[in-house]
Amino acid sequence: MKKIVVIGGGTGNFAVLRGLKDYPVDISAIVSMADDGGSTGILRDELGVLPPGDVRQCLVALSNSSRLMRSLMNYRFENGGLGGHSFGNLLLSALEKVTGSFEKAVEEVGKILFIKGKVIPVTTHQVRLKMILNNRKILEGEKEIYLSQEIDQGYKSIYLEPYPKANPRAIDEIKNADLILIGPGGVHTSLIPNLLVDGVSEVLRHSGGKKVFVVNLMNRRGQTTGFKVGDYLKEIVRYIGKDIFDFILVNDQQPPQELIDVYAEEGTIVENDLKESRIILASLLGELKTGHKMDLIKRNLIRHDPKKLAQEVMKIVNYL
Repeated sequence: MKKIVVIGGGTGNFAVLRGLKDYPVDISAIVSMADDGGSTGILRDELGVLPPGDVRQCLVALSNSSRLMRSLMNYRFENGGLGGHSFGNLLLSALEKVTGSFEKAVEEVGKILFIKGKVIPVTTHQVRLKMILNNRKILEGEKEIYLSQEIDQGYKSIYLEPYPKANPRAIDEIKNADLILIGPGGVHTSLIPNLLVDGVSEVLRHSGGKKVFVVNLMNRRGQTTGFKVGDYLKEIVRYIGKDIFDFILVNDQQPPQELIDVYAEEGTIVENDLKESRIILASLLGELKTGHKMDLIKRNLIRHDPKKLAQEVMKIVNYL
């Protein structure tokens, strides 16, 4: 059975994992620990726990439990003292406190959800993601970076504080992978934070597995304004230290103009500017929702289809 390692965080990881779950492969999800927004941010600040949000999404994506259990993990309280918290985040944080280990908490929730594969935090150390812009402004935390509209004006550095050692399990998984997927996901908030952990970029450079970069569908205004595929590649390679990718998976399906117009204030669709044999162009868009503009949640408009994404990845796996 081929071993696939998926590196990232957030909703991008969810799409890849949910699609791959249906195939006979050994899946490991390596997840960023830089998240500090919303429910996750409150829990890590008030309880001193590791951020559960991105891990929760990966667990749900790989789950073979009932729809009810998956819904329960993602259920978000609307009112009272628990307002804004998801049940899954609370469960992971409580289990971390009970067991004394975030990894043990993830393992136990994995059993409850009958997950296929493994979910592994890239580091087990508390970290904060920080960015210094060219104008010398310092963005403190993943949330500030995610919300910034100034990053495309240039930044001097992005780093984790304190500088963390990688989780040895994550390093072992990368070493032994047949295929390593990086992306899709927020470049500065979901992908690069994994590469900033001590040991991760080095093991990626030396791993014998084939490497695939899954490029985002949309640019984020103020952060990756006007980025093309080559720009995304350059940004990731900058932190790995070498262009390691054997394949670059790029969407070539155009959404309806109506959806592009609705999304316009947030960003534009990513265009391919590379003519290389390693570029794989495919229709990767999920079901396109339409409706009254005020009723649309923009971040759910244009997204990867898990099945289409997995089909393209499995074509690569079958050639290995």
